Amino acid sequence: VQVDESGGGLVQPGGSLRLSCVASGFTMDYVAIGWFRQAPGKLRERVGCIASRDGFTHYADSVKGRFTISGNNAQNTMYLQMDSLKPEDTAVYFCAARYPWYGSSCSDDDPEYDSWGQGTQVTVSS
Repeated sequence: VQVDESGGGLVQPGGSLRLSCVASGFTMDYVAIGWFRQAPGKLRERVGCIASRDGFTHYADSVKGRFTISGNNAQNTMYLQMDSLKPEDTAVYFCAARYPWYGSSCSDDDPEYDSWGQGTQVTVSS
């Protein structure tokens, strides 16, 4: 069971990026995918999550209305669409998976993830 992120890069404030989280060794049919980020000198922060069973999504207040999590089960990929990016969004972004996950929702506390990607750098700067 493995997940790998991609899609990071340098973007100007107000711009957009889409990160991908590709799964291998399992399918996205019954999985919870969490997105996290860690800026230099700061603790890891939850960004949001998706429970694939019903497509339920949950977001941190800091990104609500700007970030969107979605999935393409046929490509075994989950996405983090990031719009209206701010310099404070600069961080290494990680996706994590809990498989299987039969729950209909996810939250800041649930589930605990057991597979983590290596991270992709997102830098928001002019």
